[in-house]
Amino acid sequence: MNRTGATSTNGAGAAAVLAAGIGSFVLGVGDVAADKSPALKSFFNFYKATGPLSGVTTVAIVAWLIAWALLDRRWRNRDVPMARTNAIAYVLLGLALLLTFPPLADLL
Repeated sequence: MNRTGATSTNGAGAAAVLAAGIGSFVLGVGDVAADKSPALKSFFNFYKATGPLSGVTTVAIVAWLIAWALLDRRWRNRDVPMARTNAIAYVLLGLALLLTFPPLADLL
């Protein structure tokens, strides 16, 4: 309970944290996919001057926003186990970092 006597929930915050991990992971997967597939490289080329990175980042941002909206809608009034949510988000962020690191991405 907080000072006013009402119980507080952490669902909205948990939704934001997990959505950030999901969006980051989509960015990493999209980066590798666009690098490896000529068809996806062409598909993700939303702005010619930037190349496929323009589409990859756009798709990642859309995935982040959708994940955030859906998770927030589901968890807004709930108390979510933050340790597990944070652990999943950190794993997704770590995988995204590895996928966007050129020497490791070139091995895939």
